[in-house]
Amino acid sequence: MDPVPQPRPSGPPPALRRTPVQQRSAERLARILDACAGLLDETGYEQLSTRAVAVRAGVPIGSVYRFFGNKRAMVAALAHRNLDRYAELIAARFERTPVLDAHSAIDGVLDEFIAMKRSVPGFALVDFGVPAAEEPGGAAPEDPNGLVAERICGLLATHLGRASDETLRRKVLVGVETADTLVRLAFRADPDGDAALIHETRQLLHAYLAPSLSS
Repeated sequence: MDPVPQPRPSGPPPALRRTPVQQRSAERLARILDACAGLLDETGYEQLSTRAVAVRAGVPIGSVYRFFGNKRAMVAALAHRNLDRYAELIAARFERTPVLDAHSAIDGVLDEFIAMKRSVPGFALVDFGVPAAEEPGGAAPEDPNGLVAERICGLLATHLGRASDETLRRKVLVGVETADTLVRLAFRADPDGDAALIHETRQLLHAYLAPSLSS
């Protein structure tokens, strides 16, 4: 049997000034993003500062600006890292599922998202996109749910042997948009995620997506 392709990282965020080449530089970038995530939980996005991140990460402020022009670019990089990790978690779950069908695949996608909501620092505020709606200079903002849907669609197509056609991409995008709204509602109702609302979300996704994934 041919090896199952792994999800490819989305690459460095567009706002990343410099892509780390050496391991030491990559580790410093990781510390900066870890510090950023922790401070988001403590202060929120508006009060977040690059200087506070540098202090928390134990690096000179110049190291932060070597990678990022401002805090928005830093948070965008954190969001991209979250998306890469999410795709890796889904792929790993799919591979260890003895019999992967449409329902178990949907469960995997939803369960890993909820698990990150509960455990990943900064994820409650910044999952796959920057909170502020407008980009500096009037640039068009990224579409986080569109990026998520693209990655999920590729994983579902690969692991279920389903063509990643326009119909599937549209269905997955609708599913992602719907799940994002309902999971946010569940976590507003309960800091750990309201179990009844999560169950309703799961049932809705099964009814809507499973027929397309099984065909």
